[in-house]
Amino acid sequence: MLRYVLPVVIGLVYVGLNSLVPEPHRRRLNALVVTGAGAAYLSGGGFGLWELAFCALLVAVGYAGLTSYTFIGVGWLLHTVWDVLHHRRGTPIIPSLHDSSFGCALCDPVIALWCLGGGLSVKDLYRRAVTALRPPVAARS
Repeated sequence: MLRYVLPVVIGLVYVGLNSLVPEPHRRRLNALVVTGAGAAYLSGGGFGLWELAFCALLVAVGYAGLTSYTFIGVGWLLHTVWDVLHHRRGTPIIPSLHDSSFGCALCDPVIALWCLGGGLSVKDLYRRAVTALRPPVAARS
């Protein structure tokens, strides 16, 4: 069970910690992180030159992410696919941890969903949720 829950918790912690970074620095930081994620498999990857091509793709996506959370979210979803391929091939992101790519494939979509939702801080997410749950003014009277 921990194998499934811990990666999601790690993704949520990532989102929470990023909430502490003010905009526009938060978006720029996340663009850099997703770009770096593209190079995660370069040292021990199992797809040869495709590893370089994927890294170049995430550099382009990360560059576009400097001005758009949507591109950052797409980058994390691309990395999720890459994680799944590596897990299936048996070439994990951390060679000594067999399920590390599997865990990364569970963590990355959490971050991607947050980015695709605009990368809001936890405080702003809470405010939006409270506002959405509040009944309309006419219904309160």
